Amino acid sequence: MSDKIKNKMNEKTMTFSLNSEDKNVKMKKKLSHIYNSLAQKGYDPVSQIAGYIVSQDPTYITTHNDARKEAQKLDRDELLKAMIREYLSHPA
Repeated sequence: MSDKIKNKMNEKTMTFSLNSEDKNVKMKKKLSHIYNSLAQKGYDPVSQIAGYIVSQDPTYITTHNDARKEAQKLDRDELLKAMIREYLSHPA
C-alpha cells in the first residue's frame, strides 16, 4: 500500500458511540450530583431541576460543587426521554 493511500485512510473520522445504557448511567450520575448539590445548599432539588429542564435557565442550578456546569452538559431531550421511559416502566 502506498504512503498516499495510508495517509488517506488515517484522515477518515472514526466514530465511537456509547450504548444507551452507558449514557443513562452517566446521565444518572450527573443528575445525582446536581440533586445532592442543590440539597446541600437547602434548595428543593426536584423543583429546581424541573425549572431548569423546562426553562433551560441555568440559574435554577447552584454553582456549588460545579453543579451548574454539570447541568449544562446534560442533553435535556435525552434526560426527558430517559425520565419518561423510567416513569412509564413502573405501572401505576
